[in-house]
Amino acid sequence: MPSCSEGLHGAAARRSGCGSVEDHAQLPSSSTIPASHRLRLHEPGADAWPRPAQGPIVARRARREAGISSAAGLRRRPWLARLRRALALGDFVLHYQPIVSLRDGRLSHYEALLRLADGPGGKLVAPGRFLPAAEHYGLIGEIDRMVLGRVAALLGSSPGGDRGGPAPAVAVNVSALSVTDPGMLELLERGLSRHGADPRRLVVEVTETAAISDLEAAAAFCAGVRELGCAVALDDFGAGFGSFQYLKHLPFDYLKIDGGFIRHLTASHTDQLIVKALVGVVHGMGRRTIAEFVGDAATLSLLRDYGVDYAQGYEVGRPRPGAPAL
Repeated sequence: MPSCSEGLHGAAARRSGCGSVEDHAQLPSSSTIPASHRLRLHEPGADAWPRPAQGPIVARRARREAGISSAAGLRRRPWLARLRRALALGDFVLHYQPIVSLRDGRLSHYEALLRLADGPGGKLVAPGRFLPAAEHYGLIGEIDRMVLGRVAALLGSSPGGDRGGPAPAVAVNVSALSVTDPGMLELLERGLSRHGADPRRLVVEVTETAAISDLEAAAAFCAGVRELGCAVALDDFGAGFGSFQYLKHLPFDYLKIDGGFIRHLTASHTDQLIVKALVGVVHGMGRRTIAEFVGDAATLSLLRDYGVDYAQGYEVGRPRPGAPAL
């Protein structure tokens, strides 16, 4: 929610509100992973959260929000069985990418990034390939709940706090469908409680796309997440039009500056001006900034000079499979 920096789900769905659609990380063309790293929903403590009723109306809404044409739908049809199988067998995989402080270089938290281990060899599929289909077929909410449940279980099993500093948090990107789901906050609270997870160690990332779909619902969702004790990050900030309008209405703790302003920061005077302006506004509101897609030392140095608080990307750490040491 990569490499240079990735959003939970990755980048292709990213701009449909579920996570990043443009995975900041480039996946190898054929990666394999041991079965022990896959999400087995039937294992104790790793089951998906309860599924609220999701009838045809909700499914049609998800398809409508995704804006998928009939031709695109035909191309995605083979994914339906594959996604259902992955949910049933736990063949979704989480990778974790570090987000570090630019003040002292210490780890702040991780972002959980979704992959699909598809086929007998466990070849990893980037989220940009399967998330649009998940949205089209109304499965994206179930995927969100599965990821949140897995992260809650990880946080509950790793209380941390024994290294002389605060235990690292984990960030999870949620879709527009979950942001507007009236039952999601209750599911989140129950899931954290069931696993004994400290809510202060969960960061819920909401993209601009998710906010655009229903700003009032998004504001209520963000406020509810913070009331539970979790943090909220506005992801991919600046990717859409009218971004600053959201700062007035959405309660948040972190603002993640979209990679479009970071990739060419050292060469683009316009990007430099925008990043410095964003830092000034966010700090003036008493919030913190995270730069995504940080791919080299020169960019990292500029961000530090501009007062950006945290960085995520290949220069500071690549996504890794398996649960991190928390």
